Amino acid sequence: MKIDRLIGILSILLQQETTTALCLAERFEVSRRTINRDIEDLCKAGIPIVTRQGNGGGISIMEDYKVDRTVFTTREMQDILAGLRSLDSISGTNQYNLLMEKLSAGCSDFMTGNQSVLIDLSSWYKDSLSPKIETIRNAINMGRELEFFYFSPRSDGKRRIEPYYLIFRWSSWYVWGWCLLRRDFRLFKLNRMTGLQLTGECFEKREVSLPDLKNEKIFPGGIRVKAVFEAECKWRLVEEFGVDCFEEQEDGKLLFHADYTDKENLISWLLTFGDLAYLLEPEEIREELKGIIERMRKKYL
Repeated sequence: MKIDRLIGILSILLQQETTTALCLAERFEVSRRTINRDIEDLCKAGIPIVTRQGNGGGISIMEDYKVDRTVFTTREMQDILAGLRSLDSISGTNQYNLLMEKLSAGCSDFMTGNQSVLIDLSSWYKDSLSPKIETIRNAINMGRELEFFYFSPRSDGKRRIEPYYLIFRWSSWYVWGWCLLRRDFRLFKLNRMTGLQLTGECFEKREVSLPDLKNEKIFPGGIRVKAVFEAECKWRLVEEFGVDCFEEQEDGKLLFHADYTDKENLISWLLTFGDLAYLLEPEEIREELKGIIERMRKKYL
């Protein structure tokens, strides 16, 4: 788009002493005539641009206009680039990399040496995740319904939604939308979707606020868990629940306390520790866990 190109040209002129129409034409993949028209438009907008012919000439902004020519401070630019780089890690296109080049034109230290924050939002599922993210973003921008097959703990089946927000939370990607089946807003995890596609149906956007994704809202607890873990499990308990989730006993074992929301998830989580964990409470889940272990034992006879 022309406005994007004008902003890009202005960014380069603010950060470089001088450039040429040929360099700008190659960077933005347009003709020199188009660049010359863009320069005229910037001049009409009040930007004092001068052009000089011959050896050492080029396009630049008047010297007296360069007192405050940097739109962002170095710290601000580095934060912006860190955010763009994180989005580029999950994008299936090169759009964020191109945008970073525009923003940092002539300032290579922004792109390389002075970066202290590196964020990678990709996952093992990047090849399948990136196309889903692009499809959902397009659907949101165009106001188009989405349909997909969804795998849920309660029931698998086709879903059709009006998408509103693409969300990264709890180390995973989700879409927040109005579910036409449930007639309510729902949160859908992208890794549980297959066959995601735009439909031919457009929708009139509803009044919708950002979803309340506080842990206590999504994971309200209700299952009081008490368990004993061997000392070698300490690192994992700290990673998943924090340093205050257990009390170290005299024998080195860890007395663990936590609130859990979902019984099936709790059982699955405990089983990943093998014989390094021993559930004390709740009693009914202890009994269910014993039954599962017994059935597993029989399969290995």
